[in-house]
Amino acid sequence: MDPETLRADIPALADATYLNTGASGPSPRRVVEAAEDALERHEYEAHAADNPYRTAAALFDDARERLGTFLDTDPANVALTQSTTDGVNRIATAIDWKPGDVVVRTDVEHAAGVLPWRRLRDAHGVTTRVVPTEAGRIDRAAYREAVADARLVCLSALTWTAGTHLPVADLVADAHDAGAEVLVDAVQVPGQAPMPVESWGAEYVAAAGHKWLCGPWGAGFLYVDPVAAERLEPLQVGYRSVRNPEGEGYEFHAGARRLEVGTVSPGPHAGLIEALDVVDEIGLDTIRARIERLTDRFKDGLADGRLVGPREYESGLVAFESDDPETLVAGLRERDVVVRALPTGTVRASFHVFNTADDVDRLLAAMAEVEG
Repeated sequence: MDPETLRADIPALADATYLNTGASGPSPRRVVEAAEDALERHEYEAHAADNPYRTAAALFDDARERLGTFLDTDPANVALTQSTTDGVNRIATAIDWKPGDVVVRTDVEHAAGVLPWRRLRDAHGVTTRVVPTEAGRIDRAAYREAVADARLVCLSALTWTAGTHLPVADLVADAHDAGAEVLVDAVQVPGQAPMPVESWGAEYVAAAGHKWLCGPWGAGFLYVDPVAAERLEPLQVGYRSVRNPEGEGYEFHAGARRLEVGTVSPGPHAGLIEALDVVDEIGLDTIRARIERLTDRFKDGLADGRLVGPREYESGLVAFESDDPETLVAGLRERDVVVRALPTGTVRASFHVFNTADDVDRLLAAMAEVEG
């Protein structure tokens, strides 16, 4: 598949110049059809011809296998979740916290990497320590100082506010030297860059398929290091968590499966499998090269001093300054150009492989109209 074929298969692109994949990627028809087909098989056929629980379990096994290949890890290290936030919370609630334990996070974490620690503060007396960043770059000296007595570090592999890659493997090594575990929010990575979870070295990596993979909402996934998994004691438990749900007592599955719980729709993860196939057919090299050309074109068109993130290519996320972000975003939306305002007081455009040079030019022309 080439980018033009993908673009033609995404209905949302007929109605707008869509430049907000960093929030949610529009799905192609084949991804939605895969989700619909799985739901129809489950609801129309499995009840009579097989067993709906067995049918769903087989699809979930397929999803773990497919994700294991994509992440270059054993499928036993993958748990299926509903979202990145869901995955983060499953880890946050499975650790045996003690009053005074310290969680370290950066100052550019999404709410998924902020709110769980506030809840742990209220429920268990856990302290959060925030490490500063500058233009999407972490202060390594401040980071090393912060993690010195930490229990857990939570950081993003790719910052959603500046589009920069953090040096995950190096930060994980620093945390491990201090005796801390690491939870990585990688939701901005899959679909636009490789996601080598084992080479990062983190105990936990949470992500989802509804952004750069252009998969459906509701299909998250979680990598769990097998040694770390045995230390987890999930608060939630269900028939998918344990070896023999009908027996006396319970025994958690080995590995990441202990973090799955109960009955969910098979549709989203069927769509995710198809979305992974789409990315493989296009190829990450093709995706990267096209995104780089588009982001370069946009950065070249920005006035001096407006760019917030790096001038050199790092990702499809490009943040820029605006005197009135909300007004600019609304004005662009009136012209059928979709970007988003960030809580940092900037505006962010996201460029994916289905976008074109004409999309970039429409954005720049519409910005000139709105801003006068």
